[in-house]
Amino acid sequence: MATKIKICGICHEVEIGIMNELVPDFVGFVLIPKSRHFIAPEHAGYLRSKLRKNIKSVGVFSNASLQTVALSVETAGLDMVQLHGDETGEYIAALREYIKIPIMKVYKVKSPIDAERAMYSTADYVMLDGGNVGDGKTFDWSLLGSVRRNFFLSGGLTPENFQKALSLTPQPYALNVSSGVEANRLKDYRKVMKFILGVKSFKQNKVQI
Repeated sequence: MATKIKICGICHEVEIGIMNELVPDFVGFVLIPKSRHFIAPEHAGYLRSKLRKNIKSVGVFSNASLQTVALSVETAGLDMVQLHGDETGEYIAALREYIKIPIMKVYKVKSPIDAERAMYSTADYVMLDGGNVGDGKTFDWSLLGSVRRNFFLSGGLTPENFQKALSLTPQPYALNVSSGVEANRLKDYRKVMKFILGVKSFKQNKVQI
């Protein structure tokens, strides 16, 4: 299965133009007020309306109320939600009563136990990360050697280091990148293109081996 690509932290219409041309599988809108990538659900909805329909939109939340998430999903027209806080299995179960789209839970990996815990998540997808949303910090990717479920890999990925991440981990379902493809706090066309083309060529090399 080919590794998919998620570009997170989309804030501006010019970045939507880049996404529409380079076509990652997912884009992320950060709906966490304390994040530097924060945008309001209404703005996310506007950007979503300009995005190609075959690119899935993901709303990123942290410890938000069920009602807030549900309203944001409707306002922004989201295809998936990403939970980056302390949300529990009970929270995920309750959220499913409000929304009918896939739910992804982020797990911060500091030890093999953290990676093991993610394997038993009741979320539809899990993301394995090393820190806070958008902080651009890598972690010890070798801790993921025992993971046996599909996962998004995040945390400090760049066009220069994703090869190492893929070499040290079981094949991720998707790679998530944000600040690693930015210049002057905006998504940079050349960096996004280098990341996407690099991942695709890396996949081809693995097949040939």
